[in-house]
Amino acid sequence: MDITDVRLRKVRTENRLKAVASVTFDNEFVVHEIKVIENPEGVLFIAMPSKKIKSTGEHKDIAHPINPATREKIQNAILEVYNNTPEPEERVETSEPAEEPESAE
Repeated sequence: MDITDVRLRKVRTENRLKAVASVTFDNEFVVHEIKVIENPEGVLFIAMPSKKIKSTGEHKDIAHPINPATREKIQNAILEVYNNTPEPEERVETSEPAEEPESAE
């Protein structure tokens, strides 16, 4: 199975989440909501999409690789895109209203 596309959106947060990715396999199957997380030592890793089980409070993967080689292949592809993606621009809040476009009368 080949990774044919990786789409990534970096996020500007104060927590460990750094980006969210989607990976396409063989131009036929896509997995969304793969998270790029930074551990306390500053090392990036991926977390597969999961859902929280209400009764236990634990998270269960919705989709995940079944062997370490595949996980590494997916992680390497995502982190390569992450490292080549510019940081998101800081949002600047302003109290001034946006200018209205001039009409071409």
